[in-house]
Amino acid sequence: HARFVTRLWHDLRHGYLGADYVAARIAELDNMQGGIDTLQGRIAAIRSWAYICQRPDWVLARDEMAARARGVEAKLSDALHARLSERFVNRRTTILMKSLGKDAGILPVRLEEDGSVMVEDEAIGRLEGLRFIADHSDGHADHKMLMAAGEKALPGLLAQRAKIIREHDLDSLELKAGAIAWNGHELAQVELSEGIARRRIVAARELDRLPPSDRTAMMDALETWLEAKLAPLAPLNALVAATQDQDAGSQARAVVHTLVAGHGVVARENAGLEHLPKEMRPFLRRNGVIFGALDIFAPALLKPAPRQLLHALGLDERALEPAMRSVIVSEGRLPAGYRPAGEQAIRVDVAEKIIRAAHDARAKSGGAAKARWFTLDPALAISTGLTPASWLRLLGAAGFRCKQAKPLAEGVFGPAMPDLWNWKPAHLRKDHRRGPAHAAANPGAKGKRGRGKEGGKEGAKHHKPKRGKTPGHGRSKSNGPSESRPENAFAGLRDLLR
Repeated sequence: HARFVTRLWHDLRHGYLGADYVAARIAELDNMQGGIDTLQGRIAAIRSWAYICQRPDWVLARDEMAARARGVEAKLSDALHARLSERFVNRRTTILMKSLGKDAGILPVRLEEDGSVMVEDEAIGRLEGLRFIADHSDGHADHKMLMAAGEKALPGLLAQRAKIIREHDLDSLELKAGAIAWNGHELAQVELSEGIARRRIVAARELDRLPPSDRTAMMDALETWLEAKLAPLAPLNALVAATQDQDAGSQARAVVHTLVAGHGVVARENAGLEHLPKEMRPFLRRNGVIFGALDIFAPALLKPAPRQLLHALGLDERALEPAMRSVIVSEGRLPAGYRPAGEQAIRVDVAEKIIRAAHDARAKSGGAAKARWFTLDPALAISTGLTPASWLRLLGAAGFRCKQAKPLAEGVFGPAMPDLWNWKPAHLRKDHRRGPAHAAANPGAKGKRGRGKEGGKEGAKHHKPKRGKTPGHGRSKSNGPSESRPENAFAGLRDLLR
């Protein structure tokens, strides 16, 4: 140190110390290697340079050099602190091991509330759920001994955590992607078959480290919890059971199979109703099935709880509408239980109420027997959140057609005329799409109107039947043979009852 001071005064006799020279001396001390004594010597030297750099007439670029000296001093201080801590830990562990011998099993191990596993106040890892995550970052000599102590105590710690879960924290369990999880950590997988009628809980590997009695108790608790959790899916179980009912008939069981595959909802045209005898429909209704105008569905499975469970179990991979609102915006693939209605989508049971209200209004107006046109009140549709355009699209899908009223002329005051509606059964709409030739060959499907391109004068004019074919059809101007009129008069009522 004396030589350093002598040389310093010698250099200062010739003026300032150069910035390059000072920077080189500071860089020589920027070394964190070595033991405690070496680090202490470097700290003393760098503090001397920090003092020199503070002098206004000793060093060029003194502010920059002073900042460098302070930075190196801080790094050397941190390194010295680490060496002192390591010496203390190693000494404490050495004394502890000398007093306890080489048996790691008698080291004190405890589980903290945050999940940390502590061995003699040293963290060796943590529990995530029932999974032990070891901490290998510690580098002191006896870390392997501490880890061995933790491994021996781990079954007891896991049993302690499992007891807390099954006795006090089952409410924190959740179903997610077909797995039972606790605070986000998987405990078991749920394997399902035949809907949810047959299920099996497959424990995660971490549960195998539990003592046998604790593992059995944990699995029983998970089974009890899952049984209660799946209660909202009881209607789906009833449908699955109906598929095994031999008294139902193959046609009814086929429809139920289709409904189970759709998790409670299937479009009417995809349900296979054309093969279902009418006498089998009461069997399906007893099992909670509704035959709607557009969809076949089980209303009990359209509630939020069963839809959320089907999604959480991984059975229904469609988008989820958690609250199962009556009307939502139609974007991309629709959630389960909805059908499109223009730019919106409507839950199928709400759609059925609106369509049923339209049929009731039609019946009150006289239906097909008295009035071809009738009016509808949009109040019910508006109360659900449907826009007028979406209402038109929904009723159009059910066979209703709207003739919009002409607006009032300029200068005319008073209420506007209401829109008029009519309805044509599905089988008549199909005949219309097939063309006049099909209607001429099937006079019973003409309906009451009878006049137009398919029948009446125009039909007789353009589609004269050949002699010897289609008996009972001459060149009459009537709407068709007399025996078809009762059938057409009650066609709408018959379809309504269906």
